[in-house]
Amino acid sequence: MLGRQAIFSLRRCYGTTASLRQAFPTGSTQQSSRLDALRAGILGRTQQTTANTEDADNDPRKYKAPPTSPSFYTARPVFYDQVAQLERAIATANNALRRAQLLPLPAFARASLPPIHPVWQTKEEMTSHFQTKMTLARYRKVTKLLNELNDYHRIANTAGVNDLANKIYAIVSLFESSKKDAFLARGKRKPVVLDVYGRSYTVGKRKTSSARVWMIPVQESSSASSESEAKAPLPMTTILVNNIPLNEYFPLPADRERITRPLKVAGILGKYNVFSIVRGGGTTGQSGALAHGIAKGVVAHEPDLETLFRRAKLTRRDPRMVERKKTGLAKARKRYTWVKR
Repeated sequence: MLGRQAIFSLRRCYGTTASLRQAFPTGSTQQSSRLDALRAGILGRTQQTTANTEDADNDPRKYKAPPTSPSFYTARPVFYDQVAQLERAIATANNALRRAQLLPLPAFARASLPPIHPVWQTKEEMTSHFQTKMTLARYRKVTKLLNELNDYHRIANTAGVNDLANKIYAIVSLFESSKKDAFLARGKRKPVVLDVYGRSYTVGKRKTSSARVWMIPVQESSSASSESEAKAPLPMTTILVNNIPLNEYFPLPADRERITRPLKVAGILGKYNVFSIVRGGGTTGQSGALAHGIAKGVVAHEPDLETLFRRAKLTRRDPRMVERKKTGLAKARKRYTWVKR
């Protein structure tokens, strides 16, 4: 008998079962052979179709593998994947800190945390990292997430949760700038080292003037007796400016007072000798530069006076400069005399 699939194929060719019986009446040998041939052909085509279907099912090109990322069909999949990973890291760190009862943190406890100074990569560096152009909005979004994650690292590190702090730092360090150490070192004064003779070398600046200052303790004679010491006058500080005594180089008392002020504030007038070389500017700028260099030298010899000098703003470089002359004016702000006629 014909198979069900073969009968369905014949029905498609001849329409109905009645048409099929008319095409192949029973009782004829010739017709039987034709029917057997037709049946073999239909079965062969059916098997071939089944084999082709199985081959198509096994063809890897027919079905595409599912995308590895949910943001695969977006314009910037790498960027959104990185942002999603940062958000998951923030949520995980938040839950871990809450389980450790470190969040929410009271205001007084948050104020007592050590300050952090994050230095993130620039937009150009993050462009290669995220494989997309980092606009200002995208850069701010990423840095906001990194700041939040860095805040959690500070809390975990202060609380002693080292495992969580190390895991957070492993993520944060990927986005830190390679120039972080150099950036944080800006503004920090290099420590002044005394040479073998006990001299300190400092540089002071004011306006366009600069002063190189050497300070050395006054050498006291050990052979003097107590009576002679009582009669001897108090030791005076020798200050030479460009190999000229202070009184001769700066005739104005205001300039001399400005130079000796650091020594008087520290109460060490007569304890150190000062030798300096000044260049540039006028007497006011040179005296200010010399006072700045002497203040830094005093701190090098007397480290305990650093706080006092910092509060008195003696070691601070005065940033004020002469205002530039304006076009159409006599000086920076002075105008020419207006004449009516």
